Amino acid sequence: MPPVNRNPTRHAARKTADSPAEPPKGAAKDSAPVLREPESVYLGRQPIIDRNGALHAYELLFRDSPDNRARIFDDVQATAHVVARTVGEIGLSAVLGDHRGYVNMNRDLLFDDIVHIMPPERFVLEILETVTFDARLFKRCGQLRTAGFQFALDDVVSLTEPLYEALPYVDYVKVDFLATERAHLPELAATLKQHGKTLIAEKIETHQDFDEARKLGFDLFQGYFFARPQVLVTRRSNPSRTALLRLLGVLSGEPDIGELEAELKLNPNVVVQLLRLANSSAFQLSRPVSSLREAIAATGTRQISRWTQLLLYADGRHLPWRSDPLVQLVGTRARFMELAARVMRPSSEDFADAAFMTGIFSLVHVVVDLPPAEIMDLLKLSKEICAAIVDGQGSLGALLRLSQAAERGDAPELDSSIGANAELKVLTPAVLADLQFQAATWFGAHRVE
Repeated sequence: MPPVNRNPTRHAARKTADSPAEPPKGAAKDSAPVLREPESVYLGRQPIIDRNGALHAYELLFRDSPDNRARIFDDVQATAHVVARTVGEIGLSAVLGDHRGYVNMNRDLLFDDIVHIMPPERFVLEILETVTFDARLFKRCGQLRTAGFQFALDDVVSLTEPLYEALPYVDYVKVDFLATERAHLPELAATLKQHGKTLIAEKIETHQDFDEARKLGFDLFQGYFFARPQVLVTRRSNPSRTALLRLLGVLSGEPDIGELEAELKLNPNVVVQLLRLANSSAFQLSRPVSSLREAIAATGTRQISRWTQLLLYADGRHLPWRSDPLVQLVGTRARFMELAARVMRPSSEDFADAAFMTGIFSLVHVVVDLPPAEIMDLLKLSKEICAAIVDGQGSLGALLRLSQAAERGDAPELDSSIGANAELKVLTPAVLADLQFQAATWFGAHRVE
């Protein structure tokens, strides 16, 4: 991994921010405080300048209020907010102009399909110092570089073997001027330049630092000496979770353009953001799109689905998402069902996808506070998934009951479920234990490394 940041104040806000207080047990619902989304959204940006003092790019930063402070509970959720606000709610041109944006990425987001919502020619993926590099991550970085993304290493303070291994996969190296021992700066800068990397001196706080960095051959500069982060603000455009779930349901059924257009018209906030997305430089259109149908054609259902998932991903219940017990339960259940479906029908990816969807939507009634039957009708999911969730019918229903029994540790119910369905007999106790471990590990991997 890149050398660890030795400045203990950098992420102090993450450790000291308080979680929202829970209402007392037994309190009436009417007396419980109502948590409302703020009417405005915020985004921080700090300029990165070149040797002549001209603006080169911005680093984009999570902000949740006009206060110029980063109260971050969760790196993944914070980056999702940054991307959602830049691409959709505020807009690329308003945030970046003609420049690039540097966005912090942890390991989870580098592997997430949602990364492709960002036009690669407009963003540099800044790999946090907490990320551990391995063969799988190197392969992923190679794929993203092929797609057009550039990478920056954050908070480098010394030459290490992991740094040398990572250099072929990155374009920029950000050196922490506060944390690096000054005596080591000349060797560090010279070595990185020899490897053909563009050097960024970050945390430049004095004119003396700026002069020294220029003499050492640094190409770009960032820090309080030039400017503190600026906080951008706009009115919130927040589609309801119910509307997003319904839209995802439509998208899962491979709708034609007319059906998708009709559904999107019921979601005006999503339409506004979709038009912004379609008009972004990601699609390099000859002229701006001016109609919803043009936006759908230009963007494609896959990209719309990604965007809708991102809106849900960035939403939350005022908890860090990996600490939310409901998110943990539904994520682990969906993954367990997907893995079990692949054991049952190794050659059917469609069945595995349907199993995952069944797991995801099996608890959606808790989120949107509607009876399951009404939600299934709202989402327009397949008959098999609906029957599984509402009535426990079919192979998917049997698999859902099995997963619920496994969650409770109910051995008699597990035996009963397997005995009543021939397809489930391949799920022996040893296989189930392994699948549970894999599902828990998959969800547990969503942590800062």
